[in-house]
Amino acid sequence: MTYTHRHLLGIEPLDPAEITTILDLAEDYVTLNRSTDKHSEALRGLTQINMFFENSTRTQASFELAGKRLGADVMNMSMQSSSVKKGETLIDTALTLNAMHPDLLVVRHPHSGAVDLLAQKVNCAVLNAGDGKHEHPTQALLDALTIRRKKGRLHRLTVAICGDIAHSRVARSNLILLGKMENRVRLIGPPTLMPAGVAEFGCEVYDDMRQGLEGADVVMMLRLQKERMDGGFIPSEREYYHRYGLDAEKLAFAKEDAIVMHPGPMNRGVEIDGTIADDINRSVIQEQVEMGVAVRMAAMDLLARNLRAARAA
Repeated sequence: MTYTHRHLLGIEPLDPAEITTILDLAEDYVTLNRSTDKHSEALRGLTQINMFFENSTRTQASFELAGKRLGADVMNMSMQSSSVKKGETLIDTALTLNAMHPDLLVVRHPHSGAVDLLAQKVNCAVLNAGDGKHEHPTQALLDALTIRRKKGRLHRLTVAICGDIAHSRVARSNLILLGKMENRVRLIGPPTLMPAGVAEFGCEVYDDMRQGLEGADVVMMLRLQKERMDGGFIPSEREYYHRYGLDAEKLAFAKEDAIVMHPGPMNRGVEIDGTIADDINRSVIQEQVEMGVAVRMAAMDLLARNLRAARAA
């Protein structure tokens, strides 16, 4: 299997063969997770520490479940009430962690680049569970696995990513991954929610949902990240839904068999109509949650193999 990295910090360093390796192994874990005995020995004897400096119910639960199913000793550190709040620096945290001898560290942090900094200071494998507006690699990988399973391929598709692009690490990681796998990516949203220089990523940019969704194979809606907004990015949620919320009328411009995605948590009636979100013929939102556990199992399995090989060398 082709995966040589010590960490998983972003999609950017990965080549198409490495992305495919993770997805292929994740397929095996989808099968395992659907069986009666869901346990593997891949991480037996290893310690996994989850450090979430930002709250995230589904991502943390997914990583915790993934680690336990692989046989790791899993510990969740409550960073909201930790020493970091009392003024401890990220470097001090890294030194403390090194003294505990963990093997895998899963980190979510509100500042871009913080996870990368931590990875430089610890003696274990680090997985980025989202850092600021930078990247969220396992979300892009689980989205890719969902698309591949539903569409039968992960190349030469037209994928529309809609909504709050500017504040979304999910959009950034997906944009990079889908580009590497030779897809046509369209970004749709109000100009106030588009990052500067976005066209340099080789994607198409639209501020009209109907134009952007025309002929799309995949429609990926994004959450309005109000906690990252410090100004009037949108006139009102009602106006936003009218122009950019996904409903049946707008979805009709996409292909008849287009799938609808959302990384969650959803703001129903703001980004997406509840009927569309729950439509079992179009929505793959629940499949995304299922694929998340499998992808995170695959990523940790591959990092553990590299970790063991490096220690044995």
